Amino acid sequence: MDLPIYMDGHATTRVDPRVVEAMLPFFSDHYGNAASRQHRFGWRARDAVSAARASVAKLIGAAAREVCFTSGATESNNLALKGVAEASRDRGNHIVTVETEHRAVLDPCARLAQQGLRISHLPVRADGLVTPASLEAALGPETVLVSIMLVNNEIGVVQPIRELAGVAHARRVPLHTDAAQAAGFVPVDVAAAGIDLLSLTAHKLYGPKGVGALFVRRGVAVAALMDGGGHEAGLRSGTLNVPAIVGFGRAADICREERAGEAVRLRRLRDRLWEKLHRSLPGVSVNGSMTARAPHNLNVSIAGVNGEQLLAGLSDAAVSSGAACTSSRRESSHVLRALGLDDALALASIRFGLGRFNTEAEVDHVAGAVCALVKQLRAPEPIFEVGDDDLPAAWR
Repeated sequence: MDLPIYMDGHATTRVDPRVVEAMLPFFSDHYGNAASRQHRFGWRARDAVSAARASVAKLIGAAAREVCFTSGATESNNLALKGVAEASRDRGNHIVTVETEHRAVLDPCARLAQQGLRISHLPVRADGLVTPASLEAALGPETVLVSIMLVNNEIGVVQPIRELAGVAHARRVPLHTDAAQAAGFVPVDVAAAGIDLLSLTAHKLYGPKGVGALFVRRGVAVAALMDGGGHEAGLRSGTLNVPAIVGFGRAADICREERAGEAVRLRRLRDRLWEKLHRSLPGVSVNGSMTARAPHNLNVSIAGVNGEQLLAGLSDAAVSSGAACTSSRRESSHVLRALGLDDALALASIRFGLGRFNTEAEVDHVAGAVCALVKQLRAPEPIFEVGDDDLPAAWR
């Protein structure tokens, strides 16, 4: 067992060796520009991109022509939110999203608010889920888009997207979902769920960083954010990153073929980790629903410990906190605050992101390390009566 053990799969995942193998020829042998139509180097790159597009589309139940490649989920979210807002100026100026969204949705919404759009942020229940009734109440005649994350990046809860899409569609409003944390771990079918726009990124499903996609259902109007050649059906101009796109396609194929079995294994590992923590540590609690939850996520708060000390002391495990760090100070997570946690408990949280390469032995090791460290941090510090004569000479 190699140390440290990586359990931060929500931040990124290791690139699967099968994905690397698929990518390598496109750095040195098949290095053409996919937009070069006059020679075989360009044709080979074009065909590889087409095959990858079909693979990504198949992963989410879409048509290949509905998939636009981007640099990642952040760009996809920006294109969906700002592109729909721009294309819908004559119909309305209202977007509905959720308090627990990733910053890649909240920040573009804040930018649109500065430009005069009205943004509504739906609350969540204590389990992290949005209710269809709250969405229904937020919609109005000026609403042009609903954006609700499929799987939350911190607490792993899976929103009832099909029901929420039905509410939005009853008012003739399209629904966008950030599925960056979902596609590699839970079934995604844009047709069955009624999803109109969907954001993906390869590096959350064992593909390379720097490549993602936006699904846009045919008939949904989206204005381009970048101009300069009309690539990707005019939605996203720029030379395509062919090696990364090829890797994305291979990663999508592997996820589609292995996701069901992998989900069973990851859920078993996740439940084993939770059982060991729960059995050994009083005052530990799960954040978010345990039933409507992605199989690879566990987010817990541990009462009575300092979160920074806890993370700093886990030298054998790469995990993250439920709290976000800014340049000047550490703040409690907006997601955990939305669930009703106070700052002390939110700052004492750990997010475990299990993945394809984790083992049962690693889970046992990490659980043991967390339990031992928490007990050490909770232990009262000894108090000694120390006089001057007891101090080393150098300290007097």
